[in-house]
Amino acid sequence: MSERPHVSIQDLSVHYPLGRSLFTKALTVHAIDHVSLDIPRGSFFGLVGESGSGKTTLGRAILKAAPITDGHIAYVDGEVDYDVAGLSKTDLKDYRRRAQLIFQDPYAALSPRMTVRDIIAEPLEVMGLTTSRGETDERVREIAAKCRLNLEHLRRFPHAFSGGQRQRISIARALVCEPKFLVADESVAALDVSIQADILNLLKSLQRDLDITFLFISHDLSVVAHTCDHVAVMYLGSIVESAPTRELFRNPTHPYTKALLSAIPSLDPDDRGGRQRLEGEIPSPANIPPGCRFHTRCPVAEERCRSEEPAWREGSEEHFTACHLAWPD
Repeated sequence: MSERPHVSIQDLSVHYPLGRSLFTKALTVHAIDHVSLDIPRGSFFGLVGESGSGKTTLGRAILKAAPITDGHIAYVDGEVDYDVAGLSKTDLKDYRRRAQLIFQDPYAALSPRMTVRDIIAEPLEVMGLTTSRGETDERVREIAAKCRLNLEHLRRFPHAFSGGQRQRISIARALVCEPKFLVADESVAALDVSIQADILNLLKSLQRDLDITFLFISHDLSVVAHTCDHVAVMYLGSIVESAPTRELFRNPTHPYTKALLSAIPSLDPDDRGGRQRLEGEIPSPANIPPGCRFHTRCPVAEERCRSEEPAWREGSEEHFTACHLAWPD
């Protein structure tokens, strides 16, 4: 019997009603629409897509930080088996310890009025995971060392640190309560390229040492290629393709995935071709197009793409795509 996924998402939807005015009808923002996804235990799972595609909302929904309109999220960790959408207050407190978030902006995520020691210790104190200040300090020093922070750093305030050091502080705060699942939401997007590599290598080493499952949200496919085992591609609130990283980069099947991959800058100065430009803007999530939601920008769309929603199909092992033209019958 195969091991159950660490996080299993089934037919998840997150909708936000906008209400109506005197001259407009009531609208609903379809931030997430009928998403199903399995995140294996111990994996570094990538989620990519344009801004506005719903990546952050999906990550927040998994953490019970966004309202779930419909569907189920199962979190399995040893003997713990939670239906995230229906968590009680008691179970939610335990779930908060097991599933944490690393924020995107290392400058806005840290309180300027707290020392680094207090910032890292706050989750322990709020959740009541330690019984004395000495125990708290010991745990803070332990996790700070794992995140390559010196003891002298713990006495300082966030303004004294660079962006990379601040992100290490954010990572230490997320890890101090010993979670087994982490959502890293664009956690290196605000950093310089050289610092990005350092933070990514830190996350990979922490994953191995602490046996953590990552959901790594990014719009940068080159970063995802460096870190992730498996990648799901998201467009307008829906997953359009999912495959192991090497398979996705070697054999992309959805036109949107091909366009994203073609946008990765080449190191060859003589490379002039191969670019696939997408015309137009991503449609409004309050006005989803009928049929395939990508057909308004797709260069190979057919008539059925405009009226018939494509099915989620497996073309090769673990490689799934929602496109009429991806896997010929």
